[in-house]
Amino acid sequence: MGSLALAHALAAAERGLAVLPLSRTKLPALRSPHRAHGLPHAAPRSPATPGHPPPGHPDESTAPPERPCRGECGLLGHGVYDATSEPARVRALFAAAPWATGYGIACGRPPLHLLGLDLDVKHGIDPLGALERLAAAHGFVVPATTTVLTPSGGRHLWLRGPADTAVPNSVGRLAPGIDVRGTGGYLVGPGSVTTGGTYRLAPGRGTMPPAPVPPALLALLLPPPLERDDRPGGRAATGGRSGSQGPGGSDNGAALVRFVRGAPVGQRNARLFWAACRAYENGRGDSLAEPLIRAALALGLPEQEARSTVASAARHAGRLAPG
Repeated sequence: MGSLALAHALAAAERGLAVLPLSRTKLPALRSPHRAHGLPHAAPRSPATPGHPPPGHPDESTAPPERPCRGECGLLGHGVYDATSEPARVRALFAAAPWATGYGIACGRPPLHLLGLDLDVKHGIDPLGALERLAAAHGFVVPATTTVLTPSGGRHLWLRGPADTAVPNSVGRLAPGIDVRGTGGYLVGPGSVTTGGTYRLAPGRGTMPPAPVPPALLALLLPPPLERDDRPGGRAATGGRSGSQGPGGSDNGAALVRFVRGAPVGQRNARLFWAACRAYENGRGDSLAEPLIRAALALGLPEQEARSTVASAARHAGRLAPG
């Protein structure tokens, strides 16, 4: 199985896509060498990448990193940061993980600056319909592009992003059932075998190159800009309190509520989710949940949907919290 996954990964690398080996669970096949550090029964650390110092080399630091290592140590096992399009390094990655049954494709890397829309049909959600409604509301057309069918019945739409813009990853922010794979994320490549089944190219879309992301869609994928005043200097609005930085500022709950109130049709849920995430990340979710929900209700968002969105934001912020 590892040789088949390697063959698919090398084919993707030939197209300039940076790849990494995945396990059946869709997670990186190589575990972090830093997680293994100090554990009494830890598996041997991953070998060094070609051209980097091997374990035990005098240049290798044995102290735990002060910040998350992204491969600077020269060892394998750094998830998406291991991804490469160089054939020799791809082979080295898969040789270190012969149990790999699939491969991931790193998003946001040149030359394609790939980003992915993950349309998940679980729980009775119609993400394709939601995407088409967004397109109608914001004046863009969902382009014909490379499409990968997932074992669960969903699909991944591959799009080419601009070289000068980093699209963030998000879960359900664009619309329910639509996750975005951007810079720092990865897509499961076609041909990968997982516990749920095999990822396959959609008929007629396999040889199609990723289409450029429509500008109106790109605007929806990017974080909302900070609110700024109109005075020279353009400092972020603070609502009269020091230390706040626009709608996402640590103290500016009123700006978050105004941000939701200003949502146009088609962005109400997305703005509510974004604002609630910022509130919970800043430790103010419990106090701002009701004001944010009331702002969404005033725009016509159903109460059950609004409360579900805020609850989802609370769970999402909890997953991202350090610990």
